Amino acid sequence: MRLNTKSRYAVMALADMANFKDYKPISLRDISLRQSISLNYLEQIFLKLKKNNLVKSIRGTSGGYVLAKSANNIKLSEIFLALDENVKTLGCDKNSKKGCNGRSTKCITHNLWDELDLHINKFFENKNLDDLIRY
Repeated sequence: MRLNTKSRYAVMALADMANFKDYKPISLRDISLRQSISLNYLEQIFLKLKKNNLVKSIRGTSGGYVLAKSANNIKLSEIFLALDENVKTLGCDKNSKKGCNGRSTKCITHNLWDELDLHINKFFENKNLDDLIRY
C-alpha cells in the first residue's frame, strides 16, 4: 500500500489545526514544532492545500493559516486529492491495456488488490478531520 509522506504530514498538520477550536490563525512554524515536520516541507504542502480551498492564509503579525471549512467537512480523501494522491494497493495502472506485468493480461491477484484499494479509499472518504481529533 502506498501513502507517501506528503499525505501523512498534510493530515497531521490539518488535524493539528483542527485541534484548535478558537480558529485563530496558526503559523506553520508552530505546526512544524508540534508535529516534527520540516517547515519547508509544510510550506510546499500548504500551497497545494490553499490552492484546493482546504486552508486560508491570513496575513499580518498574528497571521498564519486557518481551515477553510469546519473540520467535520474536510474528508481525508479531499486532502489526498488536493495533493494529487490517493491510496494505491495496485502496482499497475488498472486502466492500462498492457495489464499488470507489461503483458496483455492482469496478474492473478489483480482483482484482490483492486477490491482492497476500493475499501481503503472508501474508508478515507468516510473519515474527516473531526474524526481524528475525537480519538
